[in-house]
Amino acid sequence: MLTSKKLKDIEKLQKECEAHDGIQLKLNWEMLKERNSDQLDFFYYEGDELIGFLGLYGFGSTVEVCGMVKPSERRKGHFKKLFHDGMESVKNNGFKRILLNTPAGSASGKSFVKSVGAEHKFSEHQMKWQEQPLKETEGFTLRPAVPEDLDARVHLSVTGFGVSEADAREMESRTSNRADTKVYMIDVNGSTIGKIRISLEEGGKEAWIYGFAISPEQRGKGIGRKVLNKVVNDHIAEGRSVHLEVETKNDHALGLYESVGFKTVHAQEYYSYSL
Repeated sequence: MLTSKKLKDIEKLQKECEAHDGIQLKLNWEMLKERNSDQLDFFYYEGDELIGFLGLYGFGSTVEVCGMVKPSERRKGHFKKLFHDGMESVKNNGFKRILLNTPAGSASGKSFVKSVGAEHKFSEHQMKWQEQPLKETEGFTLRPAVPEDLDARVHLSVTGFGVSEADAREMESRTSNRADTKVYMIDVNGSTIGKIRISLEEGGKEAWIYGFAISPEQRGKGIGRKVLNKVVNDHIAEGRSVHLEVETKNDHALGLYESVGFKTVHAQEYYSYSL
């Protein structure tokens, strides 16, 4: 488990790097706060000051890698050392797919992934809802997921996101146990046709939408738009801002989110790396 000091040091360094580079790093804070050990996190300190950090974030057989170095201490080999140690941990943990994550506006990040021969795979938009009139929110039921819904959730992730069944089951099982996260099933006429996960972040001030999937045979009927309208309505009524993430190659999902009022505020680039 990461100590409170290490978490504070990561947060301080993140803010410094983001302010200097004009970017937003994706450090998966919900996972950092729940670490059972620090074997997936790598630190470089000088005295009591954190100079560099690299985190590994496992999603089934896939691991995402993101890190940072204090702006005034770059080009000194600190990140290369952290990356080497991180890749040793990747091998030891048996991850099969490695994705290096860097903000789209990070020149230093793009330079590093190029230097290690990583190949660009996809981009991801971080979006925020901008106020606009929201239409109907009827014609479906949104109910809290129960343990008996696990198989349905796994199937929806497989058909919706193209992940393996093993990875989908591992991810769905993990998210069921988070105190700040709720998973809802979407029912129409008594049948479950979708799911959506809502995480409250920044002390409950932000609602983030993840894992939103509608079964293939029910797409194109306007259900997804109605569900989003309801989720947005419910959370803005409680004084929260509403956010989500979507891969830019998913044109249908991107168009749906934009039609409801979501606008891109940040972008992340993902690169495939082979050991």
